Amino acid sequence: MTYTDEQTKRLAKDASAIIARYPQARSALLPLLHLVQSEDGFVSPDGMVFCADQLGVSTAEVSAVATFYSQFKRHPTGEYQVGVCTNTLCALMGGDAVWDSLTKHLGVGDDETTPDGKVTLERIECNAACDYAPVVMVNWEFFDNQTPESAKAVVDSLRAGKDVAPTRGAAKVCSFKEVSRVLAGFEDGRAGEGVGAGPASLVGLEAAAGAKPNGGAE
Repeated sequence: MTYTDEQTKRLAKDASAIIARYPQARSALLPLLHLVQSEDGFVSPDGMVFCADQLGVSTAEVSAVATFYSQFKRHPTGEYQVGVCTNTLCALMGGDAVWDSLTKHLGVGDDETTPDGKVTLERIECNAACDYAPVVMVNWEFFDNQTPESAKAVVDSLRAGKDVAPTRGAAKVCSFKEVSRVLAGFEDGRAGEGVGAGPASLVGLEAAAGAKPNGGAE
């Protein structure tokens, strides 16, 4: 793909706003990669050239960063990135069963996209939400305590175009492109929506708050 003049002008305006946040322009590379990903749905070759031009660096330097972080996709992806955690705790709590169920249900494997372009399925090492294992993330929104049945219901609703609310976070799951723009640093006005930390995440904090000073010594 090649960016049109309109796209280039619009992206350059956004890029200028991003770069202005940093004392060193090249520090803006990560949000710029999210910006082009919000345009293309992945970090395209044209997107990498655009980032390099904006920062005055080589495309090789941009590629080195884009290939290091798993959030940056190097080929077209679905509207929804569905990541199933199969790390140790989630696996033991049913993550492997969730993964096996979704691969069969969707007919795709790791980093593959359904024919309708709606869902890209990923096997994730850790979603950093072990207190709610097994966890599935959709465009980095949490779906806690999943089962094979509940996970299939989530992806079916997404593919049907329904609004789907995560367990915690925003009131509904946004598209991969929309979330990428937020990660580039452009607020969507939804930061205060939904539930934040759930009860299981707050147990330790509550226990610490109730503990007596000096380990309970009088």
